[in-house]
Amino acid sequence: MSDELLTLVRQLRQEIDWAARVGVVPSAPSTVSVMEPEPEALPERLKLERAPTLEAVRSIIGDCRRCRLSEGRRQIVFGVGDPAAELMFIGEGPGADEDRQGEPFVGKAGQLLTRIIEKGMGMSRSEVYIANIVKCRPPNNRDPEPDEVESCEPFLQAQIQVVQPKVLVALGKYAAQTLLGVQTPISRLRGRWAKYQGIPLMPTFHPAYLLRNPAEKRPVWEDIQEVLRQLGRNAPGGTS
Repeated sequence: MSDELLTLVRQLRQEIDWAARVGVVPSAPSTVSVMEPEPEALPERLKLERAPTLEAVRSIIGDCRRCRLSEGRRQIVFGVGDPAAELMFIGEGPGADEDRQGEPFVGKAGQLLTRIIEKGMGMSRSEVYIANIVKCRPPNNRDPEPDEVESCEPFLQAQIQVVQPKVLVALGKYAAQTLLGVQTPISRLRGRWAKYQGIPLMPTFHPAYLLRNPAEKRPVWEDIQEVLRQLGRNAPGGTS
């Protein structure tokens, strides 16, 4: 090595030693630790993604004022049933009875849904999970507006993520169209398997529609039989 090159190497070593002493660069490799943010500081989206229980999801919702539906509601109607249910029913939104009682599907349509679950499927209502697209009653039972759905659907997605059902059933036109992102009539959607968040989804008629149109109970029974087959269950008194 030439004298000139040796001089340059010595100078470089001296500069490195000096820099290490004054702390400009570390004298030895060091590990940089990244602090996880406190849970309270996380964005709401991440809080929902990490929510371990339905109670945690409900806590994140709080006394929700994220959209105008909060202005006319009595209470938030979150959901009810088995937090580890294989089957989850999803409706449009709470009605007057649900707004009073704080539980989805408790009016006449809810009573019919209960009969479908218990008599048609041979399951108890407590075995399934029941929720809605929106958690607050729309005025005069109108359809939720797109911005109201946008505010509320992340909570439904979090509920599904926690429950992890094997099958979803969308009750009625609005629930089915919202979950599938389509405008196809429910008469064409029902009875045809689709998926939401990777979970098999069966659209069918809403129980309130069946109260007005009893003749449509037969197609719903056909849909329910498909759901039972997907779950690997037998209809009461039947065979798979």
